[in-house]
Amino acid sequence: MTSEISFSALAISIAYLIGSIPTAYITGRLVKGFDIRQVGTRNMGAMNVFYQVGFLAGLMVLAIDISKGAAVVALARLMGTPEIIQLLAGAFAVIGHGFTIFLRFRGGRGGATCIGVLAYLMPWGIPIYLAVFGVGLLFTRFPTFSYSLALVSFPFIAWLMYHDGTLVVYTILLLLLPAIKYIPRVKEMRDKAGSWRHVLLRRGLKDRL
Repeated sequence: MTSEISFSALAISIAYLIGSIPTAYITGRLVKGFDIRQVGTRNMGAMNVFYQVGFLAGLMVLAIDISKGAAVVALARLMGTPEIIQLLAGAFAVIGHGFTIFLRFRGGRGGATCIGVLAYLMPWGIPIYLAVFGVGLLFTRFPTFSYSLALVSFPFIAWLMYHDGTLVVYTILLLLLPAIKYIPRVKEMRDKAGSWRHVLLRRGLKDRL
């Protein structure tokens, strides 16, 4: 019992530390010499890196942040921890991204890390996620809204494909952190755009509020 508790605590601690790795911040400093939290949307995430640093840099940050989420759940599973600890590991990776210990608990929103966690837990949902994202991007030309819309598909994937009530509840709770952290940004976009139509329907991928 003591060993199981120790492994569980270790898995969660490692998950938080891995989630806390500030990929976007490091990339901004190394490539452009600035704090990504002081430019663009001031978010420490892949999308801000895409716009402020460059496409390849943004792609790298996106891949790493997604991998962080998948890696911590895989590690917890490899350590033989109970399923609830594996789920908590994923949640703590997202918390780590949002409140990184390396930058005085000021991080990003955690959307990409959520994708990694949920894609690992529900791999059969990946094609659906990509399809929703693609259709959303085609009609709105708004990447952040499109990937957020695609994330909302995961509770339905957990329900309709995996028939797992625990996963449904977990997915909803996991997505609350990026959702709550995104509220100030939504208000900012509405003020700049002047209408919800311009917020949701962009002229092109470079049209950023």
